[in-house]
Amino acid sequence: MSTAAARKTAKTDKTAAKAERIVDDAPVECTNAAALKRWYKSHHATHAGVWLRIAKKASGIASIDHPEALEIALCFGWIDGQRKSDDEQYFLQRFTPRTARSTWSKINRDKVLKLIDEGRMQPAGLAEIERARADGRWDAAYDAQSVATVPPDLQAALDANKKAAKFFATLDSRNRFAVLFRTQGAKKPETRARRIAQFVEMLAKGEKIYP
Repeated sequence: MSTAAARKTAKTDKTAAKAERIVDDAPVECTNAAALKRWYKSHHATHAGVWLRIAKKASGIASIDHPEALEIALCFGWIDGQRKSDDEQYFLQRFTPRTARSTWSKINRDKVLKLIDEGRMQPAGLAEIERARADGRWDAAYDAQSVATVPPDLQAALDANKKAAKFFATLDSRNRFAVLFRTQGAKKPETRARRIAQFVEMLAKGEKIYP
């Protein structure tokens, strides 16, 4: 089989596997970590995602909390996503399997290293780590918004363009982080350099990513 044919077959297999995952939007409620771990053991390889129903702290209802749920998700190669309100006592948190394009935050990268040390990572979670290491996403992990700083190469480009630097300084937190996040997310040096050049050009024109 040729390389092109092999790639096509692999892509077809991945598409088929994704299509075969079960879509079930009925919320799942777990009172503790053990219950959620049992759910993942039975469903992590078959389901396209889950809405986890989590009790708010003020409710006093026995429930797993978000930090615990995230650690268990990471163990099985899943990640958290959208959160939405349910009622006065609960909220719904979305968890889905990681994809080939899922980015890694440095916080979650540190979490899985701790989980490995504790012997809690499952084969599916370890496989996602290896995929991320192989394709560069592991090394390209981004800082959390609360601690993200301007990297030296972006700062140098801004210093060389006063208009861009001046406008960058006026950005709100969402737009500032969007620039930093997309800069950090570049896997290849040439991609990173191209993105920085594009951002500087955009900023010099007084443009931003979000309105």
